[in-house]
Amino acid sequence: MKFARIAVTGIDGEEARLVVVQPEAQRVIDLATAWRLRLERRGATREAARRLATALFPASMSAAIALGEAFREAAAEASAAPAEEAVHPLASVRWLAPLDPPTIRDFTAFEQHVRNMAARQGGSVFPEFYQRPPYFKINPLSIVAPEAEVPWPHYTRRLDYELEIGLIIGRQGRNISPEEALDLLFGVTILNDFSARDVQGPEMSSGFGPAKGKDFATALGPWIATCDELDLNNLTMVARVNGEEWSRGSTASLTWKIEELVAYAACGETLWPGELLGSGTVGTGSGAEHGRSLQPGAVVELEISGLGVLRNRIGQPEPPGWLPEPRRSSTAP
Repeated sequence: MKFARIAVTGIDGEEARLVVVQPEAQRVIDLATAWRLRLERRGATREAARRLATALFPASMSAAIALGEAFREAAAEASAAPAEEAVHPLASVRWLAPLDPPTIRDFTAFEQHVRNMAARQGGSVFPEFYQRPPYFKINPLSIVAPEAEVPWPHYTRRLDYELEIGLIIGRQGRNISPEEALDLLFGVTILNDFSARDVQGPEMSSGFGPAKGKDFATALGPWIATCDELDLNNLTMVARVNGEEWSRGSTASLTWKIEELVAYAACGETLWPGELLGSGTVGTGSGAEHGRSLQPGAVVELEISGLGVLRNRIGQPEPPGWLPEPRRSSTAP
């Protein structure tokens, strides 16, 4: 199945709804509405039916995933023969980010990307890349929805996209092997890890991970496909800017495999339903690898087999704002 979140107008204003996406039929099915109507047909009052439907299909995708198999089974039932009121044409929906993750760990798992980026600075792949899959953490509160505008922070002049696949944890796990790891996955989505390149490099030279270079925006969507629908090891990945193809790659080129990323994230830590892991950028999957940067107003489209197209427009740079003044060393003469 394919799951997403859309915005609908309810009695209290705009609401987030979980939907099953059926691209082949060009429609989505509002699961809470479909389930409520199904219960009403069986004699439930509207209010009782609404309470149960909301419990099974809350506004939060992470909360729904935490329900385990009950969520997937109910979604399959609700979308099997939905009432017309629960069906929306695909072209008419306003997408929300498909996931509201409590944490985001972003790996770098494609050697080609690391090699390309290092080569542009006259270097080589850092040795630690081959020892274990590196990752950093991103602000989960700055997620950008499909079709939404990406903010351009005032402190950067070099904005870039990064073409990645997002891995969504489906159940709790800790200290697992790669052979067990895929059982923890709920599904996958497209992830655009936007970067402020002129800020990211200096930040990372401090020995800490990126902060302002990454935390301003991470786009997800448009939907989540469950793992049984896809061959995760052979998905074509493409990026276009203003309709021109800039990047093309495949999950087949992963140096660190998906199951290894999940197992390493769970090493000494407990993974929880709804958490998000990024694969890192596929080889050639960023503008910086080609010596190119995004411009204000550019439309960035990321496409991965079976996962649709994640499309965002780059906003205008913010007006100049405050930045810290550099400090002198206390030991300087």
